[in-house]
Formats: sequence, C-alpha cells, structure tokens
Amino acid sequence: MDMIYKTIESYSQDEFIEKKSRFIGSIMPCKTEEEALKFIEEKKKQYWDATHNVSAYIIRQKDACPIKRSSDDGEPQGTAGHPVLDVLEKEGIVDVCVVATRYFGGVMLGAGGLVRAYSHTSKIALDSAKILTMSVCHQLKLEFDYTLYGKISYIMPNYNIQTISSDFSDKVVLEIAIRYDRLEKFEKELTEITNGQVKVEQVLVKYMNMP
Repeated sequence: MDMIYKTIESYSQDEFIEKKSRFIGSIMPCKTEEEALKFIEEKKKQYWDATHNVSAYIIRQKDACPIKRSSDDGEPQGTAGHPVLDVLEKEGIVDVCVVATRYFGGVMLGAGGLVRAYSHTSKIALDSAKILTMSVCHQLKLEFDYTLYGKISYIMPNYNIQTISSDFSDKVVLEIAIRYDRLEKFEKELTEITNGQVKVEQVLVKYMNMP
C-alpha cells in the first residue's frame, strides 16, 4: 500500500493553440479503470467533431503496480498518448485520466511538434487542477482534563494535526487526524508532557489530504 500519493481534487480543463491546431486538455480524478474509460468516452462524445481525442490514465491498485494506459487515437504511434502519460508519471500523479483533444488547423506539426504539443496539453490540464497529497492518516480521540489543554494545543501545530471535532464538557475530548509518519513521535511527546494522563483511542485509519 502506498502511504502517500498525489492526485487531483476535481475535474479541470485548459487549452491552447499551436500552429492553428486547437489543443484541449481535460483532466479527471478516477479511482478505477472503468471510471477512466467512461470519462474518455464522455469526452469523445463531447468533442465528436475533433480530429483526435488522445488519452492516458494511471490508476492505483492495492498491493499491485498501477494500471497505466494511453491511446494515440490515430496520431502517429508514440507521438500523442505516451507524451500525455509521461507528464503524469513525471509529476507523480495517480488516480487520474487525461484526454487531450485536437482540432487540426491545417499545419503539420511533425513528430517532434506533436510530442511537444501533447505533452504541453497534458501539463496545462494538470496545472489547472488542484493537486492533493493523500497520506495514510490516523484519526484519534483524545480525552483529558482541562488543565492539560494548553500544553496539548501548544504542540499540535508541530505535527500538522487537523482537529476534526472538539467537545468541552466534563473533560476535553478532541478528535484529531495525524499523518502516519508523525504519530509515534507525537504520542511520545504527548505522554511526556502530560505524564500519561491522556486517554488515546484510535478511531480509524484512512487517506486524507495532508502534506
């Protein structure tokens, strides 16, 4: 299991003109290959009159290598789909699909020109999206006396902890999220500064957007 991975938050799009050809880069988060294929078909229907709808996607798999696919969609082999995929690989983005649409403008770009144009289409689509850093995080419930609140709240920012909920009744109850690689050190410091007077309960472990 990947402990940290990068993906995008939501659908995004950008475009540019290269020697009269219009290139449209559309990017979508996809959790499965089926979702990626559905997105590609949707774009092909939307841009049915385009010269090409080139595509590429990378989908994570649990305990297996990611699924990586690309299609030149009629462009010369290796000049379109692979450059789009290559951008995603170099940027380390997964669970994502890109469709690079081209409306031919009458001027030939040549193999090198196509590679550059499709790479740029993928890059501007990615740059237009919000990147998420998804990390394995532990969601914890902390229960302690009010007298310890000052000490605990003081150290929490050092671990980039997110407070999910707080309850101030008989005791303070905080539900927090912390990245997996910060947990051990945090729990050690928490025990030291409170003399072990905090009740810590693990609620769940899940991926969260936490750089």
